[in-house]
Amino acid sequence: MADKLAKLDLGGKSLEYNVLEGSTGPDVIDIRKLYAQTGAFTFDPGFTSTASCESALTYIDGDEGVLLHRGYPIGQLAENSSFMEVSYLLLNGELPSKDDLDDFTYTITRHTMLHEQLMTFYRGFRRDAHPMAIMCGVVGALSAFYHDSTDISDPEHRKISSHRLIAKMPTIAAMAYKYSVGQPFVYPDNNLSYTGNFLRMTFGVPAEEYVVNPIVEKAMDQIFIVHADHEQNASTSTVRLAGSSGANPFACIAAGIACLWGPAHGGANEAALNMLREIGTPDRIPHYIERAKDKNDPFRLMGFGHRVYKNYDPRATVIQGMVRDVLGSLGINDPVFEVALQLEEMALNDPYFIEKKLFPNVDFYSGVILSAIGFPTTMFTALFALARTVGWVAQWNEMISDPGQKIGRPRQLYTGPTQRDYIPLDRR
Repeated sequence: MADKLAKLDLGGKSLEYNVLEGSTGPDVIDIRKLYAQTGAFTFDPGFTSTASCESALTYIDGDEGVLLHRGYPIGQLAENSSFMEVSYLLLNGELPSKDDLDDFTYTITRHTMLHEQLMTFYRGFRRDAHPMAIMCGVVGALSAFYHDSTDISDPEHRKISSHRLIAKMPTIAAMAYKYSVGQPFVYPDNNLSYTGNFLRMTFGVPAEEYVVNPIVEKAMDQIFIVHADHEQNASTSTVRLAGSSGANPFACIAAGIACLWGPAHGGANEAALNMLREIGTPDRIPHYIERAKDKNDPFRLMGFGHRVYKNYDPRATVIQGMVRDVLGSLGINDPVFEVALQLEEMALNDPYFIEKKLFPNVDFYSGVILSAIGFPTTMFTALFALARTVGWVAQWNEMISDPGQKIGRPRQLYTGPTQRDYIPLDRR
């Protein structure tokens, strides 16, 4: 696996370390023995140059704008597949046969109901509680209701808990929304698709029949697909770190939700929509573009550019075309959406944005679509968590199955006081 060597000279000693090669992507220097051999650590805040694990799930090439799930481009999956099929792929490594997909979908569909006692758990939250606060609490509590699938050493337990998490997350998210608006919870309907069922549980009411809009259903399914997994991001790394201690899967996913809640991670689409609302009308766009170009102005165009993608975000390409379809299908006439469409066009043709490769990212488009469908901005991150659950679960399963996995233990560069003696209180 290691044909190349990296040499390090430190303290008069010359050391060699294996250079590992993945199936694609950059080489990785194996420094696992560095501390034992030298007494030194590496310093890498944010771990942006450190591979924390070996994974066969997702590959990203930010320079080329590439995102692959098990080798399949995200564009092909979003166009031809379904979220259930992508979920199966991430969990099992290969695309399913028709029978495999039918069996998997059947299993997920029949795990969508929540334990009835969880209804009272929701009532412990204030009505104005943020949906992500509710999601953290309810998902963490699942281990108290489904302790029959928390033995992580048992492959069957891991499989059942994985299916439960994927199946129940739409129900949990929909109930969080219903609770916030004072409407009764809507139970799952086994006759609907995964995404259609979620839409009905969110927007349906007992007083009348809910009819799923196929264009909205397709758009939501694509949004779920493009958010399903994204390699070793902050929340996924959190799930793996929590899981490395042997914590149960429900606790691990709750930890991932807590990390995702941060505005620098899962809250970006909410920030993008808030920016569009601040701009207000299309005639104000040039003013805000000039502000964005001014280094001395704190204003920044949210939803443009990406930390990983230095080219066009391939996920944005997938759902870009859905914006007009959804707006047209719902007959919405809102200046915010016109601002989004015109801002996109102006930015894509402005030399400043082209030179700096500040293309609209997935958060820009998803925020527009979710708002048009009727979701409040507080639900945006909860929807992200819903979709990302399958990636978290797949990553957690991969980690548990890895014989080389160890409990996470990052090191530090200590800059505090050196050893000193305690001074009694009466002498201070």
